[in-house]
Amino acid sequence: MHIIFGGAFNGKRQYVKEHFVDARFDWHEAELPEPGQAAVIAGVEQWIRQQLEKGRSEQAILAAVGQLVDSPGQRIWILTDISRGIVPIDPIERNWRDVTGRIYQYLFGQADHITRIWYGIPQTIKGDE
Repeated sequence: MHIIFGGAFNGKRQYVKEHFVDARFDWHEAELPEPGQAAVIAGVEQWIRQQLEKGRSEQAILAAVGQLVDSPGQRIWILTDISRGIVPIDPIERNWRDVTGRIYQYLFGQADHITRIWYGIPQTIKGDE
């Protein structure tokens, strides 16, 4: 499992297009890839927000993420860092950011490789490139 993360519009998708298979999966489609199929997983932050808006618990969200992590096939996760900036006053926004951060911690712990993209420049955080 490989995680590509960075701020919005920092070149994550371009990096994936240049370095990985052309497989695409966006959680907005609400459909898991076939077992063994390589997949690029993007839109996790928005998916987490949708799940929280539907009243799903953090544990249920983590279980769904864990199911995808444990499924066979190459997984490339594109994650947008939403942890920087001012802490939101709105409790819903703050909860979304907190839950997303904890889900990211789980994903980063499971990943074999982590690459941070900072304005188009890749930096290996974990694993060999």
